[in-house]
Amino acid sequence: MTSLDPLSVGALHVRVSRPARRSRKGLRATIGGAALAAAVLLVLIVLAAPGLLAHVSPVATSDANLQGPSGAHLFGTDLLGRDVFSRTVYGARPVLLASLLGVLLATASGVAIGVLGGVAPRLVNALVMRLVDVFLALPVLLIALILIATAGSGVRSIVLAIGVAFTPGFARVVESSVRRLRKAEYVEAARVFGSSTLRTSWRHLLPNLLTEVVVLGSSAIGWGVLTATTLSFLGLGVRLPAPDWGSDLAAGATNLADAWWLSTFPGLAIMATILLANFSGDHLMRVLDPRARLGRGFRHLATRLSRPGGETR
Repeated sequence: MTSLDPLSVGALHVRVSRPARRSRKGLRATIGGAALAAAVLLVLIVLAAPGLLAHVSPVATSDANLQGPSGAHLFGTDLLGRDVFSRTVYGARPVLLASLLGVLLATASGVAIGVLGGVAPRLVNALVMRLVDVFLALPVLLIALILIATAGSGVRSIVLAIGVAFTPGFARVVESSVRRLRKAEYVEAARVFGSSTLRTSWRHLLPNLLTEVVVLGSSAIGWGVLTATTLSFLGLGVRLPAPDWGSDLAAGATNLADAWWLSTFPGLAIMATILLANFSGDHLMRVLDPRARLGRGFRHLATRLSRPGGETR
């Protein structure tokens, strides 16, 4: 009776499981790419031409109130006979607009503050980043509520609230990256040749931050959607009868037992949008992050060298 060498068994297990790992990575890449394409298509349709999906006015009333999902009304109707499907499609516009513009504002201000904190002298860095830490210690929703209470409700106020509330997170990440990049040889060489701090930041630091900022911004869109819908749910966003996921979700919550579709479909739209944003951000991180690409390259090289004789077929 022959016995199996444990090392051979381990090698066999590694060789068998390696295709499975590749298939899982391929599946994640496929899901991420599909999510990114779906997210871009959703944004383009909802912001530019929502009428392609919904042919009924979201504010048009009818006598068919509180009708369940049917062929005539795909998602049913609400208390005033308005089509829930049309309100769900058109309600995506203020949510996506507020989250995208808010994250864009947070990205711009966060990068500016982060670069300033990263290249400034130690005293200025300490003052700027301690102020950032104070805002980081506060909940995002609390900051947003304070700003909206000051500026009033509406899409503009939500954009401002998301932008200000998300800025400290961007600033902290960018400042840490700038301090790391300042130690790079090409930055040191630029300083030796007399490049000013502003020129070095513009030509050497910002281009190398672009990938990280894009990934961070795409990942923050899901949180922006959640923040915007939460504020609208609390009555601080778009006012009824204008369609909005958060306000429609709140309006249907009182009739959840008898008319479940009023809150269910806006809630599913919120969940699907956040998942699409998260999958898209994860896919962009894998595609754009140079450290992830470097890691894949090292793993591929190790796989090739682990073959007998180091063959590279």
